[in-house]
Amino acid sequence: MENKKFAIFDMDGTLIDSMPYWKNLAKEYLESKDIFCDMEEIARIIKPMTMTESAKYFVERFKMNLDEKTVEAEMNSMIEKHYIEDIPLKPCVREYLEKLKAKDIKMCVASATTKWLIDSCLKRLGILDFFEFTISCEEVFAGKDSPAVFLKCAEIFNEKPENILVFEDALYAIKTATDANFYTIGVNDNFDEERINKIKNTADYYINSFCEKI
Repeated sequence: MENKKFAIFDMDGTLIDSMPYWKNLAKEYLESKDIFCDMEEIARIIKPMTMTESAKYFVERFKMNLDEKTVEAEMNSMIEKHYIEDIPLKPCVREYLEKLKAKDIKMCVASATTKWLIDSCLKRLGILDFFEFTISCEEVFAGKDSPAVFLKCAEIFNEKPENILVFEDALYAIKTATDANFYTIGVNDNFDEERINKIKNTADYYINSFCEKI
């Protein structure tokens, strides 16, 4: 990490503790419709599904008197409300950002989340001003299985990938950034030992939390 003057941060699972809200979304939504069922089974079934696919599944399985687009929109609205109101920072994030800023490291956020939600959430949490800019994968028309969003950040910073830190919790995103020659830092998001070991073996560096000494 020495001599790096630029850093790209993922948001969900890295800066903010949003994963529990996503994991609970199906339960929260179904119970709002007075549908109570075995959520372990539901979670297992919808785990590989997109939001659109999950909405279609709910309509069909529970014979909901709603079309799937409405269900999808309502679920999106429900999770958006959490971003705007109550998803918290992960421990020691602010202090970590303050230390990087003191080292004159320029920072940005690159997330798969929609840009207005990135900005709204980080502003509410009081850390938006730490970043030079934020960018959504939607703006480069590619997810993090492509290096497009990371390379766009490098272009904006006018710096080579090997001189930029990338903080990520998702294994596939860490691999993408590593393969594109960025210096990757894997961040634990309450993973099991197997997932942690895979991240350690892929990333250039690894931290259990932002409470660790820089």
